[in-house]
Amino acid sequence: MFKGLVYQRYLMRETLSAILLVLLAFVALFGFFDFVEELRGVGRGRYDVVVAVSTVVFSLPGLVYELIPVASLIGTLYALATLARHSEITVLRASGLATGQLLTTLYRVAAVLALATFLIGEILVPVADRLGQEVKAEAMNKSFAQQGFLSGIWVKDGRNFINIRNAVSESYLEDVRIYSFDEDNALRSVIEARTASFAERKGWLMSDVMKTTLTGEQASVERVASDVWQSSINPDLLSVLMVAPERMSLYDLFSYTRHLSDNRQNTERYEIAIWKKIIYPLASLVMVTLALPFGYSHDRVGGVSLKIFGGVMLGIAFYALNGLFSNLGVINAWPPVASAAAPAALFLLAAGLLIWWVERR
Repeated sequence: MFKGLVYQRYLMRETLSAILLVLLAFVALFGFFDFVEELRGVGRGRYDVVVAVSTVVFSLPGLVYELIPVASLIGTLYALATLARHSEITVLRASGLATGQLLTTLYRVAAVLALATFLIGEILVPVADRLGQEVKAEAMNKSFAQQGFLSGIWVKDGRNFINIRNAVSESYLEDVRIYSFDEDNALRSVIEARTASFAERKGWLMSDVMKTTLTGEQASVERVASDVWQSSINPDLLSVLMVAPERMSLYDLFSYTRHLSDNRQNTERYEIAIWKKIIYPLASLVMVTLALPFGYSHDRVGGVSLKIFGGVMLGIAFYALNGLFSNLGVINAWPPVASAAAPAALFLLAAGLLIWWVERR
């Protein structure tokens, strides 16, 4: 048992060290590319180098979240290939180490990474992305929300369609229009407000309000200095528009999906995002499984470099398939769980076939 604990700790230490090293290298590389991209905006409004650096820093948790599975694959490949190159894997197998035992050891490392991925995606990414968007929007004098059209943000609330031309923050809006329809889908009224600010227990306090009411073929216009707009739309709901669905927390995803469902709007994109948030952290387990067969080979010349290159290609393929199946799921109305799980399932199947093939040799 003592020997078992020694080799397990050794393998876990070597594998985790390699994964963290690869992750650090990838984050630094992609962070540098993002910084170069952000430099293009320097000089617009108050957007300077400090804001560019801040934007990149706030994007780092998202990079870590996305790159952990890829780093798990490449880092595990490197660790196992290095051990195989020094014949350490061969010695362990000759000592009675079974494939299942080696895989269990790797799964312990992957479980730690899966937990870290989930926590980063739930806690750090939504907050960091939102802060990054706010800093960038404020410096460039733009609306805070990512999503929307040239005409602004559109939100449905029951029989009302709300158009927000400029969302200064999630609780302060400018140029708001509320289109109200009756049960026959006929336009009943249009309310225009210069500003709307949210107050707890009161709702939205609108200023410089003009209300146009349609009755048959007649229309009446009323102007008031201020009015109160009661709506299920609140700052928490608007704030989710600052973050892409894949970067939201599960709580925000469930809340916004429920809102869309209550208003009979399409929820497929957000349902897929919910399942991806649940399944994506488990990708680390799939990646270490995929890396295991390569650890059984013992190429001494160019083997490590070739495997690292193969790992990079597989990582890129997984990243591309992950985004591809999400888009295909929305376009073809596939079941959300299938769209989210398909890439990981395909890679897990490939890993199982490779392990079977290596064991039969």
